[in-house]
Amino acid sequence: MSGTSQSTSSRMSMGDGSWIGWFLNLQGNEFLCRVPFDYLEDKFNLTGLENNVPNYTQALDLIMDPEFDNNCWDNSMDSQSAEQLYGMIHARYILTPRGVDDMLLKYERGEFGSCPRVYCKGQRVLPVGLTDLIGQSHVKVYCPRCHDIFQPRSRCALLDGAMFGSSFPHMFLMQLPALRPQPPKEKYVARLYGFQLHKKALMPSDSPERKIPSSASTTTTASVMGNSSKSLTSSVASRSMRRLNL
Repeated sequence: MSGTSQSTSSRMSMGDGSWIGWFLNLQGNEFLCRVPFDYLEDKFNLTGLENNVPNYTQALDLIMDPEFDNNCWDNSMDSQSAEQLYGMIHARYILTPRGVDDMLLKYERGEFGSCPRVYCKGQRVLPVGLTDLIGQSHVKVYCPRCHDIFQPRSRCALLDGAMFGSSFPHMFLMQLPALRPQPPKEKYVARLYGFQLHKKALMPSDSPERKIPSSASTTTTASVMGNSSKSLTSSVASRSMRRLNL
């Protein structure tokens, strides 16, 4: 689900010769950051991944290849495993202090985009996955101002959400509290001919919140009739007093 099928050999020249450099320069992979080789070489960082990725050894060798030649390589099975493995490693790396710093550079440059909500006023967003499992859903973006998620720009929308995981934006903001924005002060208010609509006015007709229980309806009707009767009695008494005074 990484969207790397759009790759072309012409983009190879933009990398550094390694498989990682080639992979990061594929169109649609702009949200991803570079995982350092020293992080990949530490087996502790890869614990448990060997059971989740087919052809794990070959995939890791491919990721670690410093002189990858796309023109002389055509094993799509190893490529898919390598992309999946790199994504899972990437999700772990960006939760580390060094990974947060790398993603901070992208965040500050606005590479992840901005919130589409008008009242968030261009607030920069962060990538997030709906799940930590590969192959379940595509990446979304999280707005730190309104705390909601949205679809990212189309060219990055095919990345697997598990490449970032469900915890990244929250870890990012916990480690960088100065970047936590204030919530929006304004909220859109629905109006009709200038008059503010009641919050239930635009609810679906079959919404439970729009239905008034029969007992409540009876009580309300009785109350209205009682108040009307009292008003009528008061009005008659007032007229009688005025006639006596005359």
